[in-house]
Amino acid sequence: MVFGVAGCGSSDPAPGADLSPAATTAAEVVTVRDPWVKAADKGMTAAFGTLVNSSRADVTVVSASTSVSPMELHEMTMKDGKMVMQPKAGGIVIKANSEHVLQPGGDHLMLMNVASPVKAGDELTFTLTFADGKSVQFSAIAKPFTGAGESYDPGHPSMSPGMSMSPST
Repeated sequence: MVFGVAGCGSSDPAPGADLSPAATTAAEVVTVRDPWVKAADKGMTAAFGTLVNSSRADVTVVSASTSVSPMELHEMTMKDGKMVMQPKAGGIVIKANSEHVLQPGGDHLMLMNVASPVKAGDELTFTLTFADGKSVQFSAIAKPFTGAGESYDPGHPSMSPGMSMSPST
């Protein structure tokens, strides 16, 4: 499933049109491929997928939001010999003409305190906001997932090596 922003009109630029990367907003060039969210009864959970940047310039996701929970951009990193989860300082950079994978055990969109259960099959709408102030929405389906051994409860999140990184279907 891919979600993005599309427009109608001529593909020929107007005379004198600025075709530099800055002339295109991040929301016009970023799509989210195969989005999904980990089903959870309460507390914390996370959303995943692949962020695709089709422009000639890097773009930065500075925040994410959804109606069911406050959110943060997170990463997994090695600290004192353990994998730990922490906010991703500076946002998530999607390189020009590239992809950035959001996955268990890596960067992800963290739902900090779901207001009601997110059940398998539920569809959640998310908004990504970029450094240029523009935003794009996408929907993700909740799936059961037990891989990666990540703890999305307050305390000491961790990841177990060798665990599956794919949701159950």
